[in-house]
Amino acid sequence: MPQKYHINPKPTLPRFTPIGKYGTIDWMEGCLGCLKCVKKHSCVYENYDKQTSFVQKMKSVEYLYLCKNCLRCVQECTKGLLQRVINPEYSWLGDSYWTPEMILSTWYQAETGKIPVSGGGYRGPFVEEGFDEIWTDMSEIVRPTRDGIHGREYISTAVDLGRKLTALRFDANNALISNAPPFISIPIPLIFNILPFGDLSQTVLLSMAQAASEVGAFMIIKAEDYFDELNPHLKNLIPLLEVESIDEYKEIIKEAKIAEFIPLNKGGQGVVFYTDKIMEDIQRAKRINPGLIVSIRLPMNKNTDYLVDELARSGAEIIHLCADYHGNELDGSNPRFIKDVIRGVHLRLVEASIRDEVTIIASGGIALAEHLAKIIICGADLAAIDLPLLIALECRLCKNCLNNLPCPVEIHNVTPEYAVPRIANLIGAWHSQLIEVLGAMGLREVRRLRGEVGRAMFYEDLERETFGIRIS
Repeated sequence: MPQKYHINPKPTLPRFTPIGKYGTIDWMEGCLGCLKCVKKHSCVYENYDKQTSFVQKMKSVEYLYLCKNCLRCVQECTKGLLQRVINPEYSWLGDSYWTPEMILSTWYQAETGKIPVSGGGYRGPFVEEGFDEIWTDMSEIVRPTRDGIHGREYISTAVDLGRKLTALRFDANNALISNAPPFISIPIPLIFNILPFGDLSQTVLLSMAQAASEVGAFMIIKAEDYFDELNPHLKNLIPLLEVESIDEYKEIIKEAKIAEFIPLNKGGQGVVFYTDKIMEDIQRAKRINPGLIVSIRLPMNKNTDYLVDELARSGAEIIHLCADYHGNELDGSNPRFIKDVIRGVHLRLVEASIRDEVTIIASGGIALAEHLAKIIICGADLAAIDLPLLIALECRLCKNCLNNLPCPVEIHNVTPEYAVPRIANLIGAWHSQLIEVLGAMGLREVRRLRGEVGRAMFYEDLERETFGIRIS
């Protein structure tokens, strides 16, 4: 049995007071001062004790970052002095896609490295848009032998990056004559993407690169943002550059395992026309580094299916499809969501019998561990995540940085001692959740999850099959 991939969590407290969802109003004037206060003895999660550094005692309102909404303290107070309230600051976090629940969940995972659990249960709608239109199969969850987290079986989350052969050829002496293209295996199906915004500094980039090295992942970084302190982590970095800059950054290309290229946009309005030149540029880079694996970065738009088909037939190794940070296409009045784009690309390559030859990376709108599993079900090999890394560093998605306003949590001042374990904790929690999903589906490796739509239900498919309704 291969060695089990695991990330040991290192609990790392936040630098600033977190914004909790719930709190209590304490009518202190009626308190009996009893020796068995519910705050001390009734909270099974010990939130009042854990948050003494964040909660000032004797205050009329206490906002509890870790509260699970079980209401036990409210129910058991002998005088009925406690009432639960919603923190008004909580509703200001994030936006319509990156909801406060997502941000709070990510903070918890980055701090503890544990899977988030809510004592209040799920009280949301049955279906929403985007990834919430997908339900995953959990039919094997009743089998205890499927519990991969606790070591009863080995569940692999490793994926391969690079082009693959559909068949091997041998000569008369059974010697391999096929030229196998280079590929790299990573232990978890995600990499770190460039950030769409943020109060970034070289220390932040260094911390993320160090975290990528620690968890065995790769990190995409713009070639112009590279600096000497990143040299120890170069093997885990993917330089991002335009094809016209290959010669300018050849020293970085020479040392990198993977590079990502942005082809020249000649079409305008987000429409990119590709010719054989991109493949010529890739070969030019491979003359600098023969073992280099090249990823081609494509914006998701109405031409994505066609472009991926053409590039895959031309010999592309990795194609990185990028949506905006809400997971939508980058053009059109009615943009498709990332899950629909990836499903279309995957099915087109399957019909052409070339799906197994190319690696597909999806990015944009991947906010939770369940989104990672769902985008792989839709047909991606792995995902590139961005904003969850920033949220792990306590980002509130206020977007002050886009307006040249000060960051409320001073992300540019983070240190590797703080940032690396928080990012590693987040990835570890995502890894545990991915194993839980795979075990509940009865799968023992994540490669089998790719395109396995039989392991999921899609709301729009159910509506169409049941009622003849097409969901747009």
